Parts: sequence; structure tokens; C-alpha cells
Amino acid sequence: MKIIDLNEYPTLSGLIDWGIVKSNFAFTNTVDESMVSNVSIIPFSGSKCVIFQIDNGNWELPGGTLEAGEIYIDGLKREVMEELGAELLSYHVFGQFNCVSSAKTPYKSHIPHPNFVRLLGHGEVKIVGEPLNPDDGEKVIAVELVDIDEAIKRFEEIKRYDIAEMYKLAFQIREHNKKKDLLENKSYSE
Repeated sequence: MKIIDLNEYPTLSGLIDWGIVKSNFAFTNTVDESMVSNVSIIPFSGSKCVIFQIDNGNWELPGGTLEAGEIYIDGLKREVMEELGAELLSYHVFGQFNCVSSAKTPYKSHIPHPNFVRLLGHGEVKIVGEPLNPDDGEKVIAVELVDIDEAIKRFEEIKRYDIAEMYKLAFQIREHNKKKDLLENKSYSE
């Protein structure tokens, strides 16, 4: 049974232009580590979405580029601590961006080029402190826990329809999975 129609997400269902990188989104829950360059998360803390703002005023998508020798889950744990001041409690891959870079050389020498994958998933995080704000990263000025409608609104206000749709999609998948789990648990107890 198909639960999501990607056509309901006009930005994610078409070619996405991130400057020198062009990408297409595809549903998947399998990972080819050799192609992963970046990993992103739509983070939740209980019923709230976690969003963060950088010093230029924009709200951003948590995640980033893997370091040399780093597997994606370790990279995500690092990014979540750096950008949100949070521990990663769970992560569920539901898709990936199949990316092609027009740059002559890779962004970092250890990542796949010109074709690479940016993983996308949702997960639970626990805020444990302030963002680490490493010297080579964005300067985070705010981390907030908000309802899904507020998260979508913040990204749409800055015309980041791609991230707004990622939050909406992750929320829809998460809610579907919670209902599915409840139904399965109910049938096991009967």
C-alpha cells in the first residue's frame, strides 16, 4: 500500500537546484555507504519539531557533509550535537537525494564526485546543551521546538520550500508509522 504520493510535494517531486548541485528525491530505506556524502535529519523531540537558525537569520536543515572515514550515523550524531546541542536517539532513513555536482573537484576530497547521495530521515533527539558551533560550521543562534505547522511556516517564509516539504513529509511518515505500530501492537495483544 502506497502511503505517500510524492506529487503532493511539488518541490521534492521535481529537479532540485542547489546551485552547483542538482538533485532528485527518491524514497528508500536502504543505504549504499559508498555513495553517501551528506546526511540530514528532520528532528523531533516528543511531539515537537526541532528547528535551528543561523547567524544570517535563515532556518536550516540539520545535517551535513561526512568527515573522512566517517559512517553516516556517526556523522549525523556529530552534526546533531554541533547544530542542535542534542543527542541522537533514533534515525529512520526514508529517502535520499540523488545528486550531481557540476564542480570540477569534490567539495571535500574524500566524498564521492560528481554523483553522490544525501540521505534524509526523521528521528528523535534529546536537547542536552548548547550547539557546539565549530569554527568550520555555521554559527547557530537559535534552536527551537515548535509544532509542525510553525516549522513549515518558518521555512516557507524564507522561501525554502524544499526544507518545508521535507518537514511535512517526515511528519506524515512518522505519523503513519506510529498508527501502523499501534495497530500491530493491538493485534498482537488480542
